[in-house]
Amino acid sequence: MHDKATIPASVVFVLGFTMMLGPFAIDTYLPAFPLIADSLGVTIHQVSLSISIYMLGFAVGQLSGGAFSDRYGRRRVLVTGLWVFALAAFYLSQVDSLQQLLAGRFVQSVGGGWIGVSIPAIVRDQVQGVQAAKLFSMIGMVSIVAPAIAPAIGAAILEAGSWGLIFVYLGAYALAMLPLLMVTVFRGPRKPRPPADGIGFVARYAGVIKTPSALPYILWQTASFGGLILFVTYASYIYQGHFQQSRGMFTLLFACNIFAMFACVLLNRLLLNRLSPRPISYVATQVQAVAAVLLLLAAVLDWPVFGFLPAMMLYAGTLGAISPNIQACYLEYFPRSAASAAAVMGTAQFGLGGAASALSNLLPESLLSVVICIAACAAASFACMRWSRRREDATLA
Repeated sequence: MHDKATIPASVVFVLGFTMMLGPFAIDTYLPAFPLIADSLGVTIHQVSLSISIYMLGFAVGQLSGGAFSDRYGRRRVLVTGLWVFALAAFYLSQVDSLQQLLAGRFVQSVGGGWIGVSIPAIVRDQVQGVQAAKLFSMIGMVSIVAPAIAPAIGAAILEAGSWGLIFVYLGAYALAMLPLLMVTVFRGPRKPRPPADGIGFVARYAGVIKTPSALPYILWQTASFGGLILFVTYASYIYQGHFQQSRGMFTLLFACNIFAMFACVLLNRLLLNRLSPRPISYVATQVQAVAAVLLLLAAVLDWPVFGFLPAMMLYAGTLGAISPNIQACYLEYFPRSAASAAAVMGTAQFGLGGAASALSNLLPESLLSVVICIAACAAASFACMRWSRRREDATLA
């Protein structure tokens, strides 16, 4: 285990770049939605279902990958996840039907879930205390910055060739991580796994779910994140379909929302010097609810794209202050089982968020339908915030 002076910078960078596969898998192919729809003979609305499938598969991958990682070791699960992700990506570059696209994305997402769940486990194995917090912070920043550049990369690839090249790029990226991980993170002989503590992974997960004060946080985080998933799912339709923006303008408009999140992350870090996480998350959730009302007005009153954009930026930006503070408060309840608690929250986020995104495909293809679903997530988030606050007040009383 590395101490303060000996954490290799190479380990930090390789873990960060490996973590980027998650947002890249979701956002790099967004500019290609119209081309994919034309190629497969379907609508953009139907192509967007591939994001919902990815979210659901990612949740399955996280839940299974966490258990396998504890049983068989970090290296095996992460390497297997990278291979599954890469091979599925190469398959996706050759699909010629919507069914094949959805099947390939599900397999790819399971591999992505194994990758995503392995990174936090590796961090805990490598460092402790302040160094672990710094490494987790870096990974969190990557998860925000990566979506800002992913659509631009996808758009650049489309200038060079067909949409299938985007998936070839993702597969090559995953395979490129293998030798880098072997010479940095997994360098040297394999370490023996710690002895089992006799507690099954199902029992650990059940213990998390049965913790009364934790449940509001799980649902609060899931609802807040669900609105963002819905936006990402329909971003191409909103900007390229409804507002008739070009591929290049779509990339810029999408990046505005990510930059709003980045700004809120920085603001949150400043506020934490004076305030605790809970009041910040309360205010941020209320601001998100206001942003949802503005989005509804934008859809009903048919505002232009640059009237819709600030409201969407405000909604997305609040996640930069809501998500990290919810996670910090939530994990306080699990000093001895933080990994299991994080897996439950991650699975709920992507599983329920993906399910909500998939069910939204049953609604008419319109901006108002999408915005109503996003507003519903904001309302649920606000309700869970009130629920959590009442529990906290009752505990203090």
